[in-house]
Amino acid sequence: MKRGKKYVAALAVFDPKKVYTFEEAIPLLKKTSTTKFDSTIDISFRLNVNPTLADQLIRGTLVLPHGNGKVKRVLVVTNTKQEEAKEAGAEYVGGKEMLDKIQRENWFDFDVIVATPDMMGELGKMGRLLGPKGLMPNPRSGTVTMEIGKAVSEIKRGKISYRVDRDGNLNISVARCSFSDSDILDNLNAVAEAIAKSRPSSVKGNFITNVVIHTTMGPGLKVTFPSRN
Repeated sequence: MKRGKKYVAALAVFDPKKVYTFEEAIPLLKKTSTTKFDSTIDISFRLNVNPTLADQLIRGTLVLPHGNGKVKRVLVVTNTKQEEAKEAGAEYVGGKEMLDKIQRENWFDFDVIVATPDMMGELGKMGRLLGPKGLMPNPRSGTVTMEIGKAVSEIKRGKISYRVDRDGNLNISVARCSFSDSDILDNLNAVAEAIAKSRPSSVKGNFITNVVIHTTMGPGLKVTFPSRN
């Protein structure tokens, strides 16, 4: 594959054969950013799991200490917690009329839906519309709850969801290049700890087999954290 000049120049910044610590990789990572905008920093894991087995389908949620730089617009669907949702900072709040607006106008000016349990009957009817877009609220992700204020606040503070794909890969956006090195490190450590704790008891050998961090359209740096593997 032919690489662009910026990508080739970025490759020269580090040793592709070396496995770096987070502390070593972060300053190098910033130097590899090839975009004119504030690049996203992602961490990608290769896990020794079989996602077809229920106990090895790695997924969960995590509130990053410093957020990941992505501002999520929240729609809260509730009849009983509307004031609480507004006070917590939700952009859009309402009951069934919000769901009617989605269907009538093909309206999707939001990134997350949070709902109280009593609204799931109506939301369930929209599974074919919301499901493929990853917008269906789910108790496991904390988006179906009576604690609406807490749920919205966590999302606004940087709560993320993660899920391993069918090949055992897991990718998480952790920061922006404009973040301080210490904030990026805090976020990376939080993610590493969460993934390490999700290790299924049925996995033999190393759970985390490969880890790479990279910027948007930038090359990947191999990293390690053996104390957590």
